[in-house]
Amino acid sequence: MLNRITATLAGAAAVALSATAASAQATTIPGEQVGLAAGAPLPEGLYAVDTFIYRRTDQPFSPDTAINVPFLLWSTPLTPFGGRIEALVAQPTVFAFTRNGAGQRNKDISINVGTLLAGIWAFDLGNNFGVSFLGGVHLNDLDAGSGSLGTGLAGTPVLPQFSSNTYRFGVAGSYTGDGWNITANLTGNVYDTPGRFGGPVGAAIGPIRLSDAILLDLTATKKFGNFEIGPVAYGVYNFDTSQFSAANGNRGRFAVGGLIGYDFKAFTVQAYVARDVVTGAQYTNALGRTRDNYSTDGFVRFVVPLYTPPAPAAVVAPLVRKG
Repeated sequence: MLNRITATLAGAAAVALSATAASAQATTIPGEQVGLAAGAPLPEGLYAVDTFIYRRTDQPFSPDTAINVPFLLWSTPLTPFGGRIEALVAQPTVFAFTRNGAGQRNKDISINVGTLLAGIWAFDLGNNFGVSFLGGVHLNDLDAGSGSLGTGLAGTPVLPQFSSNTYRFGVAGSYTGDGWNITANLTGNVYDTPGRFGGPVGAAIGPIRLSDAILLDLTATKKFGNFEIGPVAYGVYNFDTSQFSAANGNRGRFAVGGLIGYDFKAFTVQAYVARDVVTGAQYTNALGRTRDNYSTDGFVRFVVPLYTPPAPAAVVAPLVRKG
């Protein structure tokens, strides 16, 4: 049962996670949905999930970034037209840890992501196939931070995408037969552009041009008893990489890696590591040469079912019937 729950919580994880500066500049973080069968409906109940992501790029002295994403998901008893309705709320936090060279001060920061409200409509198509549709919004205009490295306007904002609400749309398909999880998940991020931050700093920065983005997450894992293992891949494509866009010069990235997981019965743990094979991010080294700025990502995820309704009692047939 918990294996199935873990496999089908992707819709929630998908919308809950938010981007770091290295993802330039989608709010949904690439790879957040891998390892989970986003297309399959969850059994009715309440679930808690926490996902932690850590990323390092190849550029020397560039900040490391991390995200912690706690969220609650309610898989409701509602099944209009045969599709399960699921609702979630999340409050992710982004962290940055500078790695400046000797003689330069370092600063660790944390930034609120806008509260996430989202819904999922998931269908069991039979024969272990499922499909889901997702819609949600990060309320960045309400309570997201901008972040600053303490270097004036040049270091502010750290996450320009939080200058606008992020409208999230997705469709996913999954096959979950014979212990397999074969899933493809396509996600779109749409912004009210140009975005603006409030206050005097926001006024000084002015309008921020944001790029809509599309993301693809791929999973092909297999369960062997309580263990799970398999390859994963994911990527993001930015539509606007023009000079004044927050995604200037960075069309996106694509990474491949591997996942392992274990079902402890009361909860499930998944961990995966991936490395870019293609990236649009670049940096200039000390010799003035341009290099591709590849990223290495590490993820760990905990899935805990908090409540599932009891199964209906079986009706006992009488041993002797009159008639």
